[in-house]
Formats: sequence, structure tokens, C-alpha cells
Amino acid sequence: MTDMKTIYAAFSGTVDSVLAALLAEGVLPADTSFKNVTLEPPRDPSHGDMATNAAMVLAKQAKTNPRVLAQQIAAKLEAEAGIASAQIAGPGFINLRLDPAVWLEELQAIDRLADDYGRSAMGAGTKVNVEYVSANPTGPMHMGHCRGAVVGDALASLLEFAGHDVTREYYINDAGGQVDVLARSAHLRYREALGDDIGAIPEGLYPGDYLVPVGEGLASELGDKFKDAAEDEWLPVFRAEAVTRMMELIKGDLAMLGIHHDLFSSEAALHLAKKPDEAEAWLREHDFVYDGVLEAPKGKAPPEDWEAVELPLFRSTKFGDDQDRPIKKSNGAWTYFGADLAYHMQKAESADELIDIWGADHAGTVKRIKAAVAALSEGKGKVTPFDVKLVQMVQLMRGGEPVKMSKRSGNFITIADMIEEVGKDVVRFTMLTRKPEAQMEFDFAKVVEASKDNPVWYVQYAHARIQSTLRKALEEQGVVPSVDALNQLGSEEIALIRRAAQFPREVEAAAKAREPHRIAFYLYDLATDLNAFYSLGNTDLEKRFILKQDKGLSASRLFLGQAIGQVLRNGLRVLGVEAVERM
Repeated sequence: MTDMKTIYAAFSGTVDSVLAALLAEGVLPADTSFKNVTLEPPRDPSHGDMATNAAMVLAKQAKTNPRVLAQQIAAKLEAEAGIASAQIAGPGFINLRLDPAVWLEELQAIDRLADDYGRSAMGAGTKVNVEYVSANPTGPMHMGHCRGAVVGDALASLLEFAGHDVTREYYINDAGGQVDVLARSAHLRYREALGDDIGAIPEGLYPGDYLVPVGEGLASELGDKFKDAAEDEWLPVFRAEAVTRMMELIKGDLAMLGIHHDLFSSEAALHLAKKPDEAEAWLREHDFVYDGVLEAPKGKAPPEDWEAVELPLFRSTKFGDDQDRPIKKSNGAWTYFGADLAYHMQKAESADELIDIWGADHAGTVKRIKAAVAALSEGKGKVTPFDVKLVQMVQLMRGGEPVKMSKRSGNFITIADMIEEVGKDVVRFTMLTRKPEAQMEFDFAKVVEASKDNPVWYVQYAHARIQSTLRKALEEQGVVPSVDALNQLGSEEIALIRRAAQFPREVEAAAKAREPHRIAFYLYDLATDLNAFYSLGNTDLEKRFILKQDKGLSASRLFLGQAIGQVLRNGLRVLGVEAVERM
């Protein structure tokens, strides 16, 4: 019943079968829609194992009272295999209690499916492009990039686990003026490596020490060929070389965080391939771009030097934006929006869905780029769902005080700095302990505390505790996990199984909502339940996992613990966090 299908999906099928029978009997009208019917864990576990709103949402279509319809639905549900009782609550909710054997079957399904428990076919191979990080290639990865990097990577992993075909993409912004600044900064360090006294780094150039090895590498590779050359000679060379070396640095920083992209797309290459020109031509052909004049700035008198200039404008107002947007500047250069529009057009050609992970400071551009993708979808007759996830910055603290800046970068804390101090797993899990749109503090002292208030420690401790118990049982008594006495497991153990059995449902819900932090929240709840069960043995010796007087029950509890450990590992793997064996 449960193989690759969640227990909730299985009993949702049971509810659907009962409703179909009522449809056939004429209790429900022939055109009744079941799409809003849900089956979920009740808010209060004492009310039962599962609850459905079927009577509440279908009563109006059936032209009857919800409780009357609930009585008819509940009567049929109680006759179904695996359902011990179906009780009506409040205005018409139906609470289901399942036979304990159902939960014991699910426990064995966890063991049988192992690493695949929770994996879903929901995505049906849909091609999803997740673009995240996409930092300017002008320096090492810093804390401004970290949270979005983790959210994007965990989301990509979650979508894969839920059955999507995912491409992880990094868009290299290597066509703007900041790359010229990088090239000039690298040339300065190149001259320094050749023996020049460069003095203080001039205002406007990048001061970080991370460019010293770049300059040394360029000096070793190029000699003094460009030491005294005119800027127009060396600038193109140093642009390309500096970007290449910065991307190597960035990839190394991301690898420390456990992040590896499938595709790196270059903005400069986009322009060389004339993709913005192609996009403009296509959009003009479909009347999404026209030549027009922007309105004067609103709310105040325009600057004295302001003048109306005709520009190619994208009809973003057609898609809910407050004004049409220029795709080119008055000098003929592409605006960032124009290039970004072409980039998304390129991505949409090979993906069914697009997801971008952006910093919250980009909130003002969400509407227009969504309008652009909507236009491309409408014109091509292919609907390409597009979602932008905004991620708030993280405030770094140490014992409640702001953290000092990094020596390596000159003016910011790098990801490498963080990982060196607290480790990859702490960084990744902590970044997922709050919704990405919520403000967050990362306190170096608190994230390594061995306490329940530290989610990453608490979840990893739960897993390590299980592994320690399994080792101890084997070494001291030769007892291994077994299913032979599962029917001896009581209500506390069943409650723990119920929590574990929610994992597949949580995966699908998190994937649908594009919210990987839900998995972190769930793992913390599972760890809390497991540790609470362990604590029972402190006051009641009969509740311990290892019982000298009853090896059969011990083996069954060990089987339960082993299954909980499997679910913890599967969830942590989705988040890109190691499930430690010892602590």
C-alpha cells in the first residue's frame, strides 16, 4: 500500500473512493469537484491520526448540511480496510483513527525503501531551471551570497527528490562596468607582483588581498608584457583572465558549502551571441516592444537636464507593472533589464519552469521580469511558470555583538571564513531555520551550542544518538533491529511512527510551495519527538530501547530507532547536511 506512495496519498485514495461511491449513489451531484478535499494530520494528535474536510467543502455542492454529509462519508470510511474509526468533529470535519497495523506496515516501508523513503514522482520529470547565487565575479563569496546559495541549492535538491528534472544554473554578470574595475584592480596587483610599489589601493578599485594571488598568477603567465602597456591593450585581456580566475575562486568557495552548479551562463557570451537583439526582434514582432518616450519622473520636478528621449520600451504595463520599461539606454547600450530579459528567454527555451533566487534588495525588479517571461510565454504559446524567491540578508553576530570584518576580503565576511569556524553543515542547516523572506541573525556562538535551542545540533544529536544506541545494543547484548515483535510496540512508539510517516507528505508540500525550510522544521520536530521518547526511559526503565529482560521488544524498538534514523538521514540529505554517526 505504501511503497513509493505516501501513507497520506494512500488514504486520500480511500477517501476519493468513498466519495466516488457517494457520487454513484446520487448523494453527490455528478459534477461534484473533489479538488479542495484534503487529508491531513489533525492539529491536535489526540483527535486522531488523520482528518478530512470532505464534508465541509462538498456540502454546498450536495445542497445538504455538512454534518449530515459527514455522517454518510464517515459510515463508509469506517468500513474501509485500515480505518479503525471515523468520528465527526465540530461543523463537519471527520477525524480518522487507523489500525496500529497500518503504522507498523509504514515502519517496515521506511526500512524497505531506505534512501528512497520520501522520494516522490510528483514532479513527473518536469524540467525546472533553478538559478541561484549569480554573484558578480569580482571577489570571493561572502555572507551576502550565503543564504541565497543555500536556499537555492536545497530547493534544487528538494525538487529533484520530488521527481523534477532540475538544472542548477549560475548567471555570470561579466558584461558590466564592475568587470572593468576588477580588471584594473587585477592589473594593479599584476604590477605589484612584477615589483612596482603600488602604494595604497586607489579609491574605486577592489582592495581585498584575494587579488594578490591573481596578480601573481598573471605575472607568472604573462611576464611583463602588459606592465607599461596602454589600458586599451591590456583591459580586454585582464577582463577575461580576471573573470576566469574569480570564477575559479567562487566555485571553490561554493564547493566548501557543498554547492555545485550544472551550468554557468555568461552575460558577456549572451551579448556576443546577439541574444538581446534576437529577443528584441521577437518581441517587436509580437508587439511587446515599441519605440516610445518615458514619462518624466513622478512626484517632483524633473531635473533641469532631463529631456524626453525615444527608447525601445517593453509593454510591462500589460502584465501589471506600473510603467513600460526601456530595454536600451539612450546611447544604444542594453539596460540590465534588456539583457536579463534575453537571458530568461534563453532559459525558457530548455525548461518547463524557471525559479530565480534573488536578494531582497531586488524586489523592485520582480514585477517587470515576471512580465517579460509572461510575454515570452504568451507569444510562444508555451506557458513557462516563473517564480522568484526573495532572500533577506543575514546579520552576523558573536555573542550578541556584530562581527568584525574579514582580513581576507578587506570589507566583508567570506563564506570560507564562516565554514572554517563552524563547518559547512552548521552554515547550511542554520540558513534554513527561518523562512528566507524573514530577517535572520547568525550568531557564531549560538550555532555551535550543544542545546535544544540550536536546531542543527539537536537534529544531528538525535541521529547520532540512534546510531550510538544501535552500536551499544550490538556490542553489549548482540541485539540487532528486528520486526519479529513489532506488535509489542505501544502508543508512544506509534506516535513516533506517525511523525516519521509525515516525511513524504512534507517533501511534496515543501516542493509544491518551493520552500525547503519546511524540511528543516520537520526534522527538528522529528528529533524533538525522538528525544522525548528517549527521555521516557529516564523515569520508566521499561521504556528504554535496550531491555535486558526482553530482547524481542528491544529488537523492535531498535528497528523503530533505525527507521527514524533513516528518515533523519533522508531529510538531511535533501538539505545537503551530513547525518553524523558520533558527537
